[in-house]
Amino acid sequence: MPSQQEVKWSQLKVGVLVVVSLASLTTLLFLMTSASGMGPFSHKIIFDTYFENSNGLKKGAEVQLEGVTIGDVKSVLISQDPEHRMAPVHVIMRVSSKYQSRLHADSKATLSKTGVVGDATVDIDSRTASGPELQSGMTLSSEAGSDFGAVMSESKNTLVTLNQTLIKLSGIVDGIQHGEGTVGQLVKNRELFDNLNLTVRNLNTTVANLNAGKGSAGKLLHDDSLYNHLNDSVERLDAITASLQEGKGSAGKLLTDDQLYNNLNSTVAHLNSLLGTADQGKGTLGLLTKDEAFARKVDSTVSNLNLMLGNVNAGKGTIGKLATDDQAYTNLNDLLKNSSELVTMLRKDPKKYLTIHMKIF
Repeated sequence: MPSQQEVKWSQLKVGVLVVVSLASLTTLLFLMTSASGMGPFSHKIIFDTYFENSNGLKKGAEVQLEGVTIGDVKSVLISQDPEHRMAPVHVIMRVSSKYQSRLHADSKATLSKTGVVGDATVDIDSRTASGPELQSGMTLSSEAGSDFGAVMSESKNTLVTLNQTLIKLSGIVDGIQHGEGTVGQLVKNRELFDNLNLTVRNLNTTVANLNAGKGSAGKLLHDDSLYNHLNDSVERLDAITASLQEGKGSAGKLLTDDQLYNNLNSTVAHLNSLLGTADQGKGTLGLLTKDEAFARKVDSTVSNLNLMLGNVNAGKGTIGKLATDDQAYTNLNDLLKNSSELVTMLRKDPKKYLTIHMKIF
């Protein structure tokens, strides 16, 4: 059995160990909080702001500057001041003074969440602030941050839509498994699969023939003569274009010689003059367009001419007989033949047919 002195010595060692451990832990905590500017002996700036809703913000929550923790929330209270009735949540914050140069009187405070379901934090935005440095006792203006409830509501709607999509997708998969639709037939119908496989094989054969230069298409891909012919055609086309640009040939003259434009312009001018004269009732064309009596005469003449041509086509009259009766053509042809024969005979023996009798009284 240990003596009383040994027990006391053991208790003393335990006590010293506990004291050393507490001192080490205190020192560690002091060093950690000092590094973040929140040590018990560091100078702090205490200021406040007002929000419409706390959104779960609690005492001890982080205060961040552009997402970096610089302090904590000292208290979250409901203000009784009527001036802040529309934004009654009074939040008092404390931050390390080493960040004072980055904080301004016109900085904005907003509520945010660390993650989807994380704790609420106060985020201070000083990116566009240009006012004096923030001092203890000042009140920052606040802005409406992201509404976590709205985010969750939108997420819920998204999940509902996703669930509906999955249900529809499940129905499509069931239909495919039962052989419905083209994809279902490909999965279940062996004949369709064989036909598709045959088509793929034929396509591979066709591609192989093309690569081997077989057939017209293969020749087009592998025969250099097509390229040479095409190249010759392009060269000829370039030569024709160069000739056109140089004004050679008829087409070149049309493109480069101003004489064509001048002639065309002169023709248009003469045509305009002719139309102007006709519009004034001058000349035959003008009489046709302006003088009704002359137009009636022309119309009567055309009508009579049409009547005469109709009679000719009907075989009436001498001209009609000549135009439609073959007998007149035959008789005329015979007359010409006989006349030709008579002339021939006269040339052969003129004495036989040409005898001159002289009588003296």
